[in-house]
Amino acid sequence: MDLEISGDVSSRFPGLRVRLLEIRGVRADPANEGLEHFKEEVYGRIRSAHSMETIRDDPVFRAYRDFYWSLGIDPTKTRPASEALVRRIVAGKGLPRINTLVDSYNLASAMSGIPLAAFDSDMLAGDALRMRFSRPGEEFLGIGMDSPRELTGREIVVEDGAGLVAIYPYRDADRTKVTGSTRNVLIMICGAPGIPDAALEEAKALARRIISDYSM
Repeated sequence: MDLEISGDVSSRFPGLRVRLLEIRGVRADPANEGLEHFKEEVYGRIRSAHSMETIRDDPVFRAYRDFYWSLGIDPTKTRPASEALVRRIVAGKGLPRINTLVDSYNLASAMSGIPLAAFDSDMLAGDALRMRFSRPGEEFLGIGMDSPRELTGREIVVEDGAGLVAIYPYRDADRTKVTGSTRNVLIMICGAPGIPDAALEEAKALARRIISDYSM
């Protein structure tokens, strides 16, 4: 699967980079004892490295907040996914337990600071994804939404051959969501202006390793 970034998006955000990772033969089990132990180890590392004050000033999280502001999104109300996960851990809540697949890539996001999106590969239409600005009035049905949301034209969206699969980089579509029956997954490593390629590659490697260890 490839990703094409439209000219208007790349022109406005020339530093925007994205990586894709496809893993086949995954399992989304309810729980894994080894993964639970690993979570606690990661929580300890993150709590040692961060406080609420250091999260606010962390350059990676600041880059995503700046990106959100530029898209008209208030990042104090809709937090970048990786920052929200780290804030939960620092607050002593830990990550939500969904299944081993979702928990694995959430851990990779928290460890790297890079937001990750995930799609059931078998639900994707066509051979490529395309990133573009939304069209005013275009509708998007995200995970957990009771009815479609009407877009304004300011949002960056990602589409496959059948329609929208994400509002970038924070909301995934219901149609292509990861479930307990997902066997092939496409992970989108979501960059932003100011995020170096090396950070995206690190997040990609972490996601591959953790999913391979605990969800295959």
